[in-house]
Amino acid sequence: MTNTSRETYPLLCKGDIDGFFGLAVDNLVQVLVLAALCKQVCGFSEAMLVQRVLPGIAVSLLIGNLFYSLHAWWVARRDHNPTCTALPYGINTVSMFAFIFFVMRPVYFQFKASLGDAGAADLAWKMGLLACIGSGVIELLGSFVGGWIRRVTPRAALLSALAAIGVIFIAGPFAFQIYERPIVAMLPMMIILVVYFAQVRFPLGLPGGLVALMVGTGLAWATGLWAKPEMMSPAAVAEAKAWIGVHTPHVYWRDLLELVRHAEHRDLLIGFLGVIVPMGLINALGSLQNIESAEAAGDRFRTGPCMAVNGIGSIAAGFCGSCFPTTIYIGHPGWKALGARTGYSILNAVFFTVVFFLGLGSVITSAVPMEAGIAIVLWIGVIITAQSYEATPKEHYAAVAMGFFPAVAALAVLFLPNVLMSVGAKAGIQPIISGHLDLIEKAADHRDAWWPVGIYALAGANSSFVITCVIISAISAKLIDRDFKAAAIWTAIACVLTVMGLQHAFRIQPGPFELTPRELLVWQRGGWPEGTFLYRAWGIAIGYGVTAVMFYVIHLLRQRGRFVDLEFLRRQGDFVDLTKTRTVVHGPEVSPIGPSVVSTSSGHTLLPPTPPGVDDTSTETPVVEDETIPLEPWPPASPDAEPTTSEEDASDDDDETHR
Repeated sequence: MTNTSRETYPLLCKGDIDGFFGLAVDNLVQVLVLAALCKQVCGFSEAMLVQRVLPGIAVSLLIGNLFYSLHAWWVARRDHNPTCTALPYGINTVSMFAFIFFVMRPVYFQFKASLGDAGAADLAWKMGLLACIGSGVIELLGSFVGGWIRRVTPRAALLSALAAIGVIFIAGPFAFQIYERPIVAMLPMMIILVVYFAQVRFPLGLPGGLVALMVGTGLAWATGLWAKPEMMSPAAVAEAKAWIGVHTPHVYWRDLLELVRHAEHRDLLIGFLGVIVPMGLINALGSLQNIESAEAAGDRFRTGPCMAVNGIGSIAAGFCGSCFPTTIYIGHPGWKALGARTGYSILNAVFFTVVFFLGLGSVITSAVPMEAGIAIVLWIGVIITAQSYEATPKEHYAAVAMGFFPAVAALAVLFLPNVLMSVGAKAGIQPIISGHLDLIEKAADHRDAWWPVGIYALAGANSSFVITCVIISAISAKLIDRDFKAAAIWTAIACVLTVMGLQHAFRIQPGPFELTPRELLVWQRGGWPEGTFLYRAWGIAIGYGVTAVMFYVIHLLRQRGRFVDLEFLRRQGDFVDLTKTRTVVHGPEVSPIGPSVVSTSSGHTLLPPTPPGVDDTSTETPVVEDETIPLEPWPPASPDAEPTTSEEDASDDDDETHR
């Protein structure tokens, strides 16, 4: 008999080497992307990245990877499971893009004119730190209330924002960039698709991400042989070597405390809650789903501690200089299939700690082009979107799709400033709005050919489109479920948030570099430059309010049997034309939801099922008078009565529960 208490669990095995390359390359690509974007759209200098951001990232990676490796070792001994694989951990891709494009970038452009490039970049960095800390706090709290959030919020509502960001803001821009530099980026993209879509493995067990990164880097350095200017610069690599040295992280709590003391910055932070709060909730639910995925693969981790460490890692990152939350990665079964156990997580922690504390991150980002690795991020965006549908009941697919509309509007708002700057239009977007409204005023039919006010209202200021994504999808999911009371509650929440200015409302100030809309909260009453365009979204709030009342009225009428479900009509199948026949044929026994007699457009009448205790085997044809007499529904429906489901439907519900 085997003594399971003496089973050994190795801290490092051959599979850990493969797992380390896969996880390290994934995190390395995230660093390449965030470093390039922070420089391009947030004005970060190389010094900010090397001395502040990268050491902070190392702190969060060290905390999470060490915890999950030790936790896997503990679970392996507890469950006598020698194949237990640590949960993969790294930079949160969705939050990274959300905070760069929807928090830091707007702050940088808003204050660039008044504070200069360096001052605006510093403020954007501090606001990113607060966003990271806020997201971590929400995920930490989610370890206590994650189950309740999952119960009250339709899965489609939370995953719709995730799907929209995944395909529109993660995969979309990188797809554009791949086809802009096809010689360098297209072959690595196809390598990634071969590995992850075709599910094949390269010779010698080389990870596909590493192969794509090596091929893309080689092509980028070779572009100088046939194109000028060269894509890569040996001089840039030589300059990056100057940053090699010890760069230990610092704690920036005093800087953050000083930031929130200013009323303008506090209002700015409150406006960004429309991004921070949904991102924190999405991170928390994503962690729950990844823990469930690991349990399905045979590794049963404790939910509370795992979610708490995710939050602690993000909070530590924010205080130590990183603007980017960390979280459990998707794909635990994939690392388990590679044979990775716990060592790959320890190797990942040690590698990034050494690289970022010694200033080697600058050398890597200057020697490896972003185009070599963006295919990995593109694949992540596609998979995030695909899994958003896989994890959602199929009847809610349309609810997920509804959440794409605000994201599409946000994409237009995001790219419009880039277009304006590229053509030299530095007067901002206020003249565009004013000119558009003038054209409508002068037009004979008062119609417009494009809809900037509607686009900006749907996107919202400070990218509150994330809230709109969640709410529209939640309302849609509840309507699909015919839960009109819950739909009314979600619509009332939308009304309140709109009145407060946390979604749809925005203001556009005139002047140079005013390229993004600003928040317009309910307590903000003035002090803006002359010519500022204000959109309080009162009409949208009224629309939400009236709709909430309508949904609740429908809920009350359904309790009284005044609304009939089309599904019931199709399943009942008992139609009698009283003007032409006196024959009644009883159909399947289904509990009615609406009135027992329904006149249709074709002049037919729907009769109720036979009440219990009544003999329906008689062949005698009942005599029906010419006029239709409404019958009371049988059995009497209680206010909370639900329609009877068939065995097939019950089976479908069980499948969705297990899913």
